[in-house]
Amino acid sequence: MTSPPVHIASANGIATIAALIGDPTRANILSALMGGQALTAGELSWHAGVGAPTTSGHLAKLSEAGLLAVERQGRHRYYRLASPDIAQAMESLMALAATGPRRHHPPGPKDEALRTARTCYDHLAGRLGTALAGSLDTRGHVILGDGGALVTEDGRDFLGGLGIALPEADKDGKSGNRRPLCRVCLDWSERRHHLAGRLGAALLTCSLERGWIARIPDSRAVAITDDGTQAFSTLFGIVPEQLGSK
Repeated sequence: MTSPPVHIASANGIATIAALIGDPTRANILSALMGGQALTAGELSWHAGVGAPTTSGHLAKLSEAGLLAVERQGRHRYYRLASPDIAQAMESLMALAATGPRRHHPPGPKDEALRTARTCYDHLAGRLGTALAGSLDTRGHVILGDGGALVTEDGRDFLGGLGIALPEADKDGKSGNRRPLCRVCLDWSERRHHLAGRLGAALLTCSLERGWIARIPDSRAVAITDDGTQAFSTLFGIVPEQLGSK
């Protein structure tokens, strides 16, 4: 398979994308889509706190720039982030913003829920996400590196026992398509890495399907169920204290 051409980004191109993301309304729209679910214009209007006409204009600009993908279903249009790379860029910007000048913002229940466990596009983040990455690394199931990760043979056996069958990766860490099999993403709230790539997505899917976590409506946060508390402790050695308040 021939890889698509890679273009060198110009300063003007970088500035254009930065300006698009830098608008507060558009930043809110992109942040709302970090949960990994496709949302309608009406839902994104609610998240952004602006009217429908204003939202429509912003969605058009983001779509034209290739930051959003649009899917039609009946009368509705659903918007989602165009690729995992955009989610990674947003998570990196969130990490930078979290280390910026401190502003008075008393933490509330929503903040705590996001820090405990949340979705970062199609993988787990927060304390749960970083704890999973740390557990798999400590037990020799994955080897975490600077920007990447490698799944070991023991890791494939362990993950296979959870019903996660991973394709063989080539020497570049790819697995039959352009998306890496396993990579790391810097967590903005924990300042440590959580797992992304196809493995990160598979762990999120497994956790949802087995009822270990449940999505919280209108939020990127996910709730850890009683079954999940037991499973994460038994299978990964993650005790509830690791996921509690700091």
